[in-house]
Amino acid sequence: MKKCYREELVGVFGMPVDENPTVVIQEAAFKALGLPFRYLTIEVRPEDLGKAMDGMRAMNMRGINITMPYKTTVLQYLDHVADDAKLMGAVNTIYSKDGKLYGENTDGKGFITSLQKGGVSISGKRVVLLGAGGVARAISVELANAGAEYIQIVNASEERGMVLTELLNENTPVKAEFHLWTGTYSVLPDTDILVNGTSVGFLNSEECPDIDYDTVTKDMIVCDVIATNANTRFLEEAKNRGARTFDGFTMLVYQGALGFELWTGKEAPVEVMANALKAEMAGA
Repeated sequence: MKKCYREELVGVFGMPVDENPTVVIQEAAFKALGLPFRYLTIEVRPEDLGKAMDGMRAMNMRGINITMPYKTTVLQYLDHVADDAKLMGAVNTIYSKDGKLYGENTDGKGFITSLQKGGVSISGKRVVLLGAGGVARAISVELANAGAEYIQIVNASEERGMVLTELLNENTPVKAEFHLWTGTYSVLPDTDILVNGTSVGFLNSEECPDIDYDTVTKDMIVCDVIATNANTRFLEEAKNRGARTFDGFTMLVYQGALGFELWTGKEAPVEVMANALKAEMAGA
């Protein structure tokens, strides 16, 4: 039997992408399962996104991750978009099937999976979500779909915050309310889950959202979407108040696992992926 040297191609389109660590977890997973896949980290200029998507089709790529700033603009190049991704108005994972391109958004799904794997039930919970950007939007929709009872959107931009609040109230069963973030925010005392869905802490882990951390209690689940550091100051402050915490690192791994399964049809080796990312972060 002749040996086949052809490799299946997946990867990420974005700008910038130089520090995107997804290649580490995906290549580790492909190696663990002995799959002939390669993950390519590709910088795409805004004016070239359409050409890049045509190139993806021409090269018969199995799929691609989409990162900033293309999660919304890429929609026009897809044949099908999942209903929840349509509601979010953004996709971050694309897979090819029967010559068609399908769009999914795994940002929120990775977040929900990390909580569920940690034994946290979403059903009936009251949530405070800091931020109303793309990741916060995805997380809020998935929280609503998972049965959250109430979500308070806390954001400094009234327009963006109200748009997300209205989207949730009009399209999901959750009750959503908006709080304009001016000055130090005090967390609602009956909050079950507090989520930092902002980018605060991404570039500097010592920075943290402007909230009154003494309003965080030991009965709360506190989550951060920042994946560059598993011990952000936001989470450390919550731990100091006795809260149980979930980091963005775990969320990123589960996002990657969902993409892996869409592309390969195989169950993702989550532990292998997590260990690979931990080793990469430790050596960074």
